[in-house]
Parts: sequence; structure tokens; C-alpha cells
Amino acid sequence: MKNLIQQIKKRDGRVVPFDQKRITDAIHKAITATGEEDGVVAKRISDKAVKVLNERFQKRTPGVEDIQDIVIETLQVEGFKNVADAYAAYRQKRTEIRELKYFLLAKDVKIKLTPNALKVLESRYLRKDVNGKLIETPSDLFKRVAQNIAAAEKIYNPNIGDDELFKTEEKFFRMKALLEFLPNSPTLMNAGSVLQQLSACFVIPVEDSIGSIFGAIRDTALIHQSGGGTGFSFARLRPKGDVVKSTSGVASGPVSFMTVFDKATEVIKQGGKRRGANMGILRVDHPDVMEFITAKKSEGILQNFNISVAITDEFMDAVEKGRNYDLINPRSGQTIKQLDAGEVLDLIVKLAWETGDPGVVFIDRMNNERGNPTPYLGKIEATNPCGEQPLLPYESCNLGSINLIKMLKQKKQRWDVDWEHLRETVRDAVHFLDNVVEMNRYPLPEIEAMTRGNRRIGLGVMGWSDMLIRLAIPYNSQKAFQLASKIMKFIDDEADRMSNELAKKRGVFPNFKGSVFDRKGGTRMRNVATTTIAPTGTIGIIAGVSQGIEPIFALVYRRYSFIGKEAEKPVELLEINPLFEEIARKEGFYTDDLLNKVAATGSVQGLKEVPLRWQKIFVTAHDISPEDHVKMQAAFQKHVDNAVSKTINFPETATLEDVKKAYMLAYKYGCKGITIYRSGSKQMQILQVGAAPQKEETKLVMEQEISPELKDPEATIPDILPGSCPTCTI
Repeated sequence: MKNLIQQIKKRDGRVVPFDQKRITDAIHKAITATGEEDGVVAKRISDKAVKVLNERFQKRTPGVEDIQDIVIETLQVEGFKNVADAYAAYRQKRTEIRELKYFLLAKDVKIKLTPNALKVLESRYLRKDVNGKLIETPSDLFKRVAQNIAAAEKIYNPNIGDDELFKTEEKFFRMKALLEFLPNSPTLMNAGSVLQQLSACFVIPVEDSIGSIFGAIRDTALIHQSGGGTGFSFARLRPKGDVVKSTSGVASGPVSFMTVFDKATEVIKQGGKRRGANMGILRVDHPDVMEFITAKKSEGILQNFNISVAITDEFMDAVEKGRNYDLINPRSGQTIKQLDAGEVLDLIVKLAWETGDPGVVFIDRMNNERGNPTPYLGKIEATNPCGEQPLLPYESCNLGSINLIKMLKQKKQRWDVDWEHLRETVRDAVHFLDNVVEMNRYPLPEIEAMTRGNRRIGLGVMGWSDMLIRLAIPYNSQKAFQLASKIMKFIDDEADRMSNELAKKRGVFPNFKGSVFDRKGGTRMRNVATTTIAPTGTIGIIAGVSQGIEPIFALVYRRYSFIGKEAEKPVELLEINPLFEEIARKEGFYTDDLLNKVAATGSVQGLKEVPLRWQKIFVTAHDISPEDHVKMQAAFQKHVDNAVSKTINFPETATLEDVKKAYMLAYKYGCKGITIYRSGSKQMQILQVGAAPQKEETKLVMEQEISPELKDPEATIPDILPGSCPTCTI
């Protein structure tokens, strides 16, 4: 009998190859259990069931339940009613047991979400029917993801029992439901769906040919459509004005082709839920580097790109020694001219001061043994849109973040780090992320090969600023820098230990041979890298905590948001930091008058109503010196495999020299990149402190009136702000 069914959809959302033998075996067990015939009869009934499947599912993929329904129906038609009844009863019992386990688990785990978290979930994450009606609760979402990702256990242990599998499901469910750990948005959105694309970050190579360039645009469209963000190095493209032998013409250069990528991104909504986001990178020794640095000088140009200059150690050495450096034609490999390194850095600083772009990545550091343990596969040339995830060509990465405020324990009136709970959470998170690599459905075969080959994951943190407030430690203190280093080292060490344990059970990552680990005394690793600090835009909102390792932007601030899809003007929303409100009330210095004063600047510095102790604790992004911002980034980077997403905030009054100093400090302290943002350097800011603009009509909106777009500003404002992208902040 010819079988046309190639795939089936499992309950956990996986689409797997169809295997008739599994149907035959199930029927045989059912018949044997009821004392009926043997395997010959089972095969005959199986053939008839498969025939019905082929008739009913010619244009769609059957699910497990569809197959079971047809098996029961066929057993009845063939005169095995008692077997059919037993089969149906067993199926129903398994379903009831599974649902009862989750019912009891949901009773035990109380999910506490803020109003803003619920709005974001309802707007972008929870499933809806064809009419837009919600058909999933937050608990259902966490269950869906837990079941789907835990299903990877069946790959490594096909005979795993229901009870054993549920232990993993429960572990994954608890982490998310208690908001202790959340994976990147594509995993929350797509796990258990037909799409099943779970990665946030991708890098696509762009070679020096029309075929490669437009092939990369095609690949980018597929990735954006599936919910991912993309990074590119345009350093391999020949410079503007260079010869093109095939047409006897001249090249238009990398920046011109970037505009094509930008336009393509404009018309692709990521997974139907968010627009695309890109990182464009050009090496500092590319002949077109000056054009690239100034590419975003005018707002609205390359609006779907963050851009960064890939700075080499050689360039920084030239800056420090006040000498020229070479520009090299990537087509010929020949030096075509020299530039003064200091003048180029000054131009980068000037444009970053004016517009926030470009950032810089220290590309040689991204290719050190820790960042690129498989150098035989090639060099890292680009990162994801926020810069925290350097990747090889065609590599993707799955990110997740631990909520640090949940890693505290209270003894009487004192809060301390709960190191044992943190250890357990790190181990479970690495287990989860390694399973994600297995469960992922990749948009391109090249991406699947590279990602499965390296199994790179990125475990990071969120709620760092909140943790410091609970511990009463000023963000810009030596104690905070030391704790940052201690916590990240602990996370990184435990992540590596867990990766090593997984390697013993599941095998090392396939590209292990020839890697930096493949040497005498080297650690056998399941994952080529394990840690990344992401900006945690939307998952930070879901968790109700501060973003990544960023300080609080403002204690009271105005957020501008387009309320409703047809809104022509943004409205002004006033928000109060919940920890500030809680502690101010508890300590007895909360008043409406104080709130109005704080709203004027976003800060409590210099306000006599606030005790000096709490002024030191409640420092905001603009209360912190650029040097301390960089020190915090460096403290985490020291113990991170990949890179760190952090914005170095400057007040509007910051000078060019202030910005340059931050760039030099970032290199000195060992960062892998730096992104700065000077307040007021964009015509439109998502967040603003101080008095509202007098000429603009503003409106205060009560919390319950705020639409989901409150936390979705990037979907409508003209430019992506530095250090942000729709992939991380929907």
C-alpha cells in the first residue's frame, strides 16, 4: 500500500516523520492486552487505518489525536469493539492524568503578573482564535512551552515514561510561572505552534556578489517572518567606486546595499507580530568606513538598522599612539589609503553624540577563545541587533534570562542572595535552553547545521537593578561592581558545569573536534558557549522587573505611546517605579508633592524629603557617571562567554569628550562593544523625564486604559533607539 503521509504533529507541537510501525505496535499491544489476536491482525488493521489517513489528510498534517481517532474507528469496523473501547479508555485515562497533574501544579504555583505584563501577553503572546478571541491563559502558555521543550527528553530517551517526563515538564513550568527564568520571545510565542521557530538571534553572511546579497535578503525575510532578528557584516563587499569586471561598471558600495535590506525589512512583519530588526556592521579598515559612520546622520535613514563599527586591536593601538592605519580593499586585499585613527574615532564619537549611532564592537575580542571556541569554522564578523550575541555566519542562538530579584531570600528584615536557589535555576535553565536547540525548527538548512553543530546558548540575567535596591546597594558603588562580578562568575561556572554534565549524558556539541575544548585537560561541553547578557525588553516586562543589567531609567517618568492602531499622535503616560513607591511608603517619605518633584527630573538626587541613604540607593541612569556605567558592563563581561547588552546613558549636556572617554574606557576595561545614547539626540524618545513639551498636546491615561501598545513603542516610532530592537522589545 502506498502511503502519502510523511509527517504528523505531536501533542507538544513537534512535527515528526510518520512511522506506521508505531501504529502497528500500539494496536498489537492493545489486542494482546485484551487476549485477542497477534501481530498479523495488528498489521492488517494498521494498514487499513493508514489507508483512511491517506484519504482524509491529503492536504494537511494529521495530529496524534487524529490518528488515534482513526485507529479506534478502524478497530470497531473490523469487529474489535472491546479492543477499541479499551484503547479509548486508556487514551482518555492518560489525558485525564496529564490534565490532573497540571491542574494540581497550577493550584500549587500562583502566577502573579502585573497589569502591564498581562497587556503584553494578551497583545503578543497568548493564542487567539480566527476572530481574535483569546483561547489561552498565561498558565496555558507556560504549560504549552514546558510541554514542548520537555519533549526533547524523548529524543534522548525514547522509552521515557509519563511520570519521568512530567518531572521535566514541571521543572520548566515552575521556572516560568514563578517568573524565575524566561526564554526569549520567539520561544514563548512559537513553542508548540506550527511555526516552532524558537531562536531570537541570527547572523547571515553577505558575500561580494549580487547573488549572495539578494540571497541574504531572501534569507532575512524568512527569518523576520519567523520572529527572529538578524545581523550582517558588510565588510566583504567591495568599496564604492571599485571595479565590477562582469559589467565593466563600478560598485555602489556597502551602504547602498544596506538600504535595500532596510526596505525589504520594512515590508516584513516578524512572525506577523513585530517588525524586523537588523544590525549592520562594517570593519573600521574598510574603505567606505567614513560613509558608513555617517549613514544614519539623518533620521529616517536605515530606520530598521542599528549600526556598529567593527574596531580592531590594531586600530585602537593606532589611536593610542596617534598614528595612521590602513584601509584595505576586501576584493583585492590591498591597502588603498591610510586614515588618521584618532580622526576616525572622533567622527564615530561625534555621530554617536548626535544620533546614538554608530556603536562599536571590538571584533578581535569577539573572536578570542571564549567568544569563538570553533575558529576553524570561521571568524565572527557580526552580532544580533542589540550587539550582545556575536555569531558565526548562519549561526543562531537561543537566549534566556534569570530574574535576579527572585534569587533573594529574606531573613527577618534583611535580604541576601539565595545561592543554592540560583544554582538550581542556572542548571534548569541550561537544561531548558539545550532542549530548545533540539526542538527548534530552523528557517534555513544552513542555520540548522551551524546551530546544531555548535549548540550555542545564551543564559543571562534581568532585574539586576531591582536586586541591588532590595540589597540596599547603590548601583554605582564598588560593592555593586564586586557583586556583579561574583554573581556572573557563579552563573557562568554553574552553566559550564551543567553543560559538561549534559555532554556526558547526550554527547559533546558536534563541532567539538578541533575546538578550543578539544585538547588535553579540556572540558567536554554540550554547548560551545553558555552565557549572554541580553536587554530583556519584553520578557522583563512580563517578569515585572528592570531590564537586563540596566539601572532604572527614571523613578517617575513620561512614556510616549500611540494608543490604538490608528492613532496619529502619541499620548503621554506617567509611570512610577514600584520599588520606589513601596520603599518610600514603608520608610515614610512618600507624598504627592514628592512625586511631582521627582516627575520633574526622574531623580531624587538633592531632594531633602528623601533620606540621603535612599538617594544613594535610588540612583537612575542619568545619575550614574559614564565611567560607572562602563564599569558595570565590564564587571559582567568578565564572566560572560558571548557579550553584554548595555546602553551608556548621557545627559543632553554631555560633551564629545565625555563620549570619547566612555569608548576608551570600554576598550580599557575589556568590554566587547559599547552603545551610547545621549538624551535628546533623537527627535522622538520613548521615555522622557522633566516637563512635557509645551507645544505638543499630551494626555494622562489611567493604567487600566492603556493599550498593549504601551510597551510596544518600537513598532510605530521612526527609528530603533540605540541598544534596543523589536526582537527584544516587541
